[in-house]
Amino acid sequence: MEHLSNTDAAFLHMETPETPMHVGSLMLLDVPTDYDDDYYEAVKRMIAERMHLSAVLTRKLAPMPFELAEPVWITDNDIDLDYHIRSLRLRKPGSHEQLEQLVARLHSSLLDRSRPLWEMYVIEGLQSGQIAFYTKAHHSRIDGQAGAELARLLYDLAPEGRVISPPVRQRRDNGYQLGMAELLQAAVLNSARKYRTLATLLPTATKAIGSAGKTVLSQRKLKGARSLSLGLAPRSVFNDSVTNQRSYAAMHLPFEDIKRLGKQVGGTVNTVVMAMCSDALRRYLQARDQLPADSLIAGVPVSIRDPNDKSMNNQVSMVRVDLATDTQDFAKRFRAIHDSSEAAKAVVRELRPVMGLDIPVFGSPWLMTSLASMYGRSRAARRMPPIINVAISNVPGPQQALYIAGLRITNFYPVSIPYHGCALNITVQSYAGNLEFGLTACRRVVSQPEVQEMVGYLREALEEIEKLQPEQSEATDEPASPAAKQAPRKPKARPRKVAATRTLDASS
Repeated sequence: MEHLSNTDAAFLHMETPETPMHVGSLMLLDVPTDYDDDYYEAVKRMIAERMHLSAVLTRKLAPMPFELAEPVWITDNDIDLDYHIRSLRLRKPGSHEQLEQLVARLHSSLLDRSRPLWEMYVIEGLQSGQIAFYTKAHHSRIDGQAGAELARLLYDLAPEGRVISPPVRQRRDNGYQLGMAELLQAAVLNSARKYRTLATLLPTATKAIGSAGKTVLSQRKLKGARSLSLGLAPRSVFNDSVTNQRSYAAMHLPFEDIKRLGKQVGGTVNTVVMAMCSDALRRYLQARDQLPADSLIAGVPVSIRDPNDKSMNNQVSMVRVDLATDTQDFAKRFRAIHDSSEAAKAVVRELRPVMGLDIPVFGSPWLMTSLASMYGRSRAARRMPPIINVAISNVPGPQQALYIAGLRITNFYPVSIPYHGCALNITVQSYAGNLEFGLTACRRVVSQPEVQEMVGYLREALEEIEKLQPEQSEATDEPASPAAKQAPRKPKARPRKVAATRTLDASS
């Protein structure tokens, strides 16, 4: 029996028929010309041999009686791989646009809570000759970094694959089920443990909150500079109630080129990504005469996970970043995004010791589930002042090329979660020398052609960043001192053009 944390359980309670709370990946695999195996069967054999490596694949939910406390994970001894791993084929011609549409539809359906919360799809029939592999798992089980760790556990660094030791045989009692008394006892003991932990961390929490307050007060700005204090977000077309239907598009860029470009124009990879998203959103809204007068604000997930922590759970919080879409000058917008992002991260660094603490709440499952359902059905997202407009996430992924059942993964695109009041999610993941972009949206708010249009705007935004001169966008990872701001700077070379690829091909 494994207890869910408050953060893990929140993703369960926020789920409604309109808002599936699973995250996914779309991978493209190169197929050798002499390959003659049944790849679907090869994947099933590989997963069957490796399921015991991660509890994500072998555990299912057991709800508490009357939903008085968070559910627990229990081992499922009867997993049907033919249900969890499926085979599909695209209709001719098997274009990448067809693949994106298929992934959008697959991502729309809820996972079955009576089973372990994951599914995999082997998709053949691509015009390029590649095989696509789409996976999804519930966010209550993994965050972005846990998902990357799961990929390292399941997949290989060479086509030959690893030899995996079989699992230790466990005693099975088919008649055993968790009883009501046992579940309630476990809930009480778990709550008591959490309260003891909270009591011991009270001095640390007080110190962290005080340090964060000092950090906010110390974030001074030059006279006439843009404020780092963010209020409510302006209302935009993205702040609407969503349906369960999804639209999806993807692109990838060479990571080293983006890293080099960031340094040349005075920013970071994250600054470049956020600036691309800002400009793409601005162009999209301007084309429809719907750009708000005030700046859009992005909700940006930040990891609070220890670098050595490999556990399969959620250790993430969220900050708000000014996208400066009310600023026409691209250089000023670039600088404002960088300043806002760095200011938010500075506060997170101070609050990290107390972020993600579990605070038991009696009856939280039925309370949160009821509130989530009411929020969606009442269409409150259309009327309530928004906190953010879009979600933008940058996730570190595997840095080496991986293989699935002998085939090399050439691209590893993320697929994520839109929600009521935030109908567009842009997630970026690094993989084997690439930055992989995945745009997931509610199809009613941002249609399939429109989300593909937005990918085109991302390309145009990259061209604008390439035109920036270092002195126009001067930004560093740490705030510069007044003396440093006055010091003369050496001219830097003009950044070379970065090739952007929208279509889901393997060349980059």
